[in-house]
Amino acid sequence: MWRWVYNINTDKAYIFGLITGGGIFGTAEDTFRIRLPYKHWGSYKQDPSRASQISRDILNLVSPLFRTIYGLSISYTAVESGEWNILCEGDLTSLKDDLTYYGISAEGELKKHVEIDKIVADLVDVTAKRRFIAGLADTIGSIRESQRQFDEDKQIISFEIGGESFNFVCSLCKLLYSINCYPDQVLWQHPNFQCGSNPFYSTWKTKGHKVRVLLDQYAEFGSFAFTSKAHSSLQNRQLEKQTNVAKKCEDKKMQKPSFTCVHNDENSEYLPTNIRGGHYIHNKHICAVLGCEHAPYNQVSNFIKKAEEYVSPFPILIKGAVADITKIIDSNPLYSKRIYTEHNILISFLYSQYQKKANSLLFSTDNISGYPINQVMKAVTFLVAGQLNSLTKSGGSAKGKMDDLLNHLLNIDSNVTVKIEKPNLLTPIIITLNEYSALVGASNPVVYKKLIKTSLENRYKITVDPITEDDLI
Repeated sequence: MWRWVYNINTDKAYIFGLITGGGIFGTAEDTFRIRLPYKHWGSYKQDPSRASQISRDILNLVSPLFRTIYGLSISYTAVESGEWNILCEGDLTSLKDDLTYYGISAEGELKKHVEIDKIVADLVDVTAKRRFIAGLADTIGSIRESQRQFDEDKQIISFEIGGESFNFVCSLCKLLYSINCYPDQVLWQHPNFQCGSNPFYSTWKTKGHKVRVLLDQYAEFGSFAFTSKAHSSLQNRQLEKQTNVAKKCEDKKMQKPSFTCVHNDENSEYLPTNIRGGHYIHNKHICAVLGCEHAPYNQVSNFIKKAEEYVSPFPILIKGAVADITKIIDSNPLYSKRIYTEHNILISFLYSQYQKKANSLLFSTDNISGYPINQVMKAVTFLVAGQLNSLTKSGGSAKGKMDDLLNHLLNIDSNVTVKIEKPNLLTPIIITLNEYSALVGASNPVVYKKLIKTSLENRYKITVDPITEDDLI
């Protein structure tokens, strides 16, 4: 049904923020819910006072707005884990007509597929924009104390968005820029960022995108409608010893990229076509490929020119039981054809080498080719944790810090060794201690440079060819 809409008033802007951030529509004609995925932050068991405030926010703020604008009745449910659901009941015709006008299909969990550009175009002033963003912040804006950049001196709000919505992320960033609220970082739901060491890690698809904004910046330019969120934001900011000032992305110096592996799912149909097939070395790299007006293109280009220093066609680190690692070796002809030389090396020796120079190489053939000692020590720490029964429930990582675990074992037996099987070419080494093993891939930039190609469609998009034995000889 065609209708003329001049603009969105501030109350409706807030409602649209709530719905696009948390709305979930099922098959019922007269009800839908808004999910508030607060987790431990919203748990009535862990913080009864905050939970009480959340319930008042729903009844005193959300309920009157929905009743006045759409004639809907509001109730809520909460579970001990901290998730809340706002139940919206009544005739949904008018609401669905509004959503349809803005190109939004009232089906499923909206944040996984919603586009917000048409809504944003009708937010005619800063107040309306802030109210729409407040609706998003009250649903998908995480302000747990653990949401911080490096330490508690840089508290953040993290907007957590469904993984299929790359365009939603871009639109939200632009909207934040339009009110002078500059995002600090985007963590994309892409395997290069969710699992940079292990090419077989498959649950990256469940992580979602995160748009992170410094809490000081958001407090100045953004807003919350829920008093529970606003109070928590103030508490977190009081942990800071300084006031943090955000910079525009194009003016901010990019951090050196991490060393990441080519993942098996880089060509997944789950990824949008303009992203699919590429390898990405920095979160701003994706911004550049997507054509964001605020991407630091010169810096991205400079890192792409040296991409061989940050990209590996091999796993960087895979940890597991001996049988799991053996299966990986046997299933890859390039690995299984290798001639391996066995070395029994003292853990204390490897640890001392790491302490002397954390970025040094083990079994180096020159100054740039060999096995990064920092990754070797991550593998050794995992193996030691296995010896000490200090692995997580999933068995995938160590519980505790490297120094504590290693010193504990070395105090028991200073002569303990790991077995390292070194291949005759620079494929991954195998490190084993009793029932656990790990693979560690090599740094080999001269060879890897030959594998990296630039896309013909987008000069910022790079691909990495599979490595062969001929490349290594």
